[in-house]
Amino acid sequence: MLFVCVHNAGRSQMAAAFLTHLAQDKVEVRSAGSAPAHAVNPAVVEAMAEAGIDISAQTPKILTTKAVQASDYVITMGCGDACPIFPGKKYLNWALEDPAGQGVESVRPIRDQIKTRIEAVIAEIDTAPED
Repeated sequence: MLFVCVHNAGRSQMAAAFLTHLAQDKVEVRSAGSAPAHAVNPAVVEAMAEAGIDISAQTPKILTTKAVQASDYVITMGCGDACPIFPGKKYLNWALEDPAGQGVESVRPIRDQIKTRIEAVIAEIDTAPED
């Protein structure tokens, strides 16, 4: 599963961390950005630490065609038209507020929305028939 946002410094980092934490080894997780920042948003790191997940060592990564091709699910969060489309992939677009430039108080509700969506994706994967 690939999570994509513009800077790979907030939403996609939180989504990848929640999926890694909650699904454990069931899902291979990637995240990337169409225009990656230099570092993960410190307010996002703090908000995730409050949820018991340390993402302080994560770094933003550039979106590549290879990452999209290697993923069954591609979940975008405001990357616009930068995400390449390939047949046979499941694409979801999550309309979530961008935490860029916001403090931890504003990031918490975004974090909680992402966790809820990740829990729903895990439930969907767990109930999907095997091919």
